[in-house]
Amino acid sequence: MKREEDEEDEVCLDESFFINDNYQLTTFTFGSQVLELLCLQSASTDFDLTGQLVWPGAMLLNDYLSKNAELLHGSSIIELGSGIGVTGILCSKFCSDVVLTDHNDEVLKILKKNIDLQTSSKNANSNAGLAVEKLEWGNCDQTNQILQKYSGGFDLILGADIYILYTRLLLITSFFPAIT
Repeated sequence: MKREEDEEDEVCLDESFFINDNYQLTTFTFGSQVLELLCLQSASTDFDLTGQLVWPGAMLLNDYLSKNAELLHGSSIIELGSGIGVTGILCSKFCSDVVLTDHNDEVLKILKKNIDLQTSSKNANSNAGLAVEKLEWGNCDQTNQILQKYSGGFDLILGADIYILYTRLLLITSFFPAIT
């Protein structure tokens, strides 16, 4: 009898319980570049919604990139785990093409909204074409679709606050075969 009572007390929560889409327009300054992006100030780590805010590693990477922008001029870049897009959007000020990727549909929604903000008339000072692609690390079909769509490859792969595991290394070697 006790077991039946325990089972009745179990509560299963789906992804919607953790989703917070109360985004705030936030200003980020990196050198002379000022970005206004929608993001959360905190987010759930459940259901991998960590991409809804900006993490310290992205702030450090962007600070470095803004101080060394000459490294980016004319480059084509793919960013893995773009989240709200703060790094890829900063790079778009200096690069020829930037592809921002993430795998979570909720995160992709806010990423697309942030790109729309950048292409609006008041923010249209971007030099690069910005594109968004869904990419779940280790998903060969998605990786192959990106490689076919951007057959020229990428000069640089960026990622901040991401974990490097074996499947991620396989993904990176797909974009840069010379690494293997």
